[in-house]
Amino acid sequence: MPLPILYSLQHCPYAMRARMGLLLANQSVMLRAINLKDKPEAMLQVSPKGTVPVLIIQGNDKIQVIDESLDIMLWALEQDDPHALLYAQSSAILPTMLDLIEHNDKVFKPLLEQYKSAKRYHKDSEIDDRNHCEDFILRLETQLTQHQFIMGDKPSLADYALLPFIRQFSKVDRQWYLQAPYPKLQHWLKAHLDSPLFSKAMTKYPLWLDQHEAFLLTGDVSLSPITY
Repeated sequence: MPLPILYSLQHCPYAMRARMGLLLANQSVMLRAINLKDKPEAMLQVSPKGTVPVLIIQGNDKIQVIDESLDIMLWALEQDDPHALLYAQSSAILPTMLDLIEHNDKVFKPLLEQYKSAKRYHKDSEIDDRNHCEDFILRLETQLTQHQFIMGDKPSLADYALLPFIRQFSKVDRQWYLQAPYPKLQHWLKAHLDSPLFSKAMTKYPLWLDQHEAFLLTGDVSLSPITY
C-alpha cells in the first residue's frame, strides 16, 4: 500500500501542526511542498478549498482525504500514539484539550491576525489588539504555572496543536514579547522551538510542481517529545 501524500507549506501554522502530529505518531508520508500562489491541480481535485495541509490516504478500494490540520493530527495519533499525547489514561482530558484547541482556532487565531495586521500597518489599534490576544496567553500562562505542559506534567496534543500559533504571537513584536510577564509560556515556547522535533518538522523541501518530486517525511521512534 502506498504511503499517504501530504500537501504542505513550510511556514503555514496549520501545516506545521500536521507535520508535528505525523512525526510524533511515527507516521511516514510523502510530502509535496507547495506554493499557495501556484496550487497543484491534483491537490485541488481532492480538496477544492485550496488550503494546506491536505492528507491523502490511499487504501485498497478507496481514497480518504483529510484537509483539516487537527483531524490529521488525530488520525495519525489514533494509528499510533507512542508518547500518549491523547492522554488516553484519562477520558475526561481529551474533550478539554479539543475545547482549548477550538478556542485557539476560532477565537485566538482571528485576534492574532488583527494584532499582526495592526503591527504591520502601524494601526492605532495595535495595543488593544494585543490586549485581546493576551486573554488567551494569560490562560496558557496560568496552566503552565500549574504544571510543566499545557494539560499536565507530560506533553499532550494541545502543546503541539497550539505551538505554531503561540510562535506567531511571539514574533509580532519581539521586543515586547521578551519582556512580557509570561515567563512560563516563554520557557515552554523556547524549549519546543529548540527541540529536534521542531527542527525536523520545519525542514524545507523543494516545491513539488518544480520537479514533481515528493519527499519522505518519516517519524522516528527514538524522537521523543520535548522535555525540560
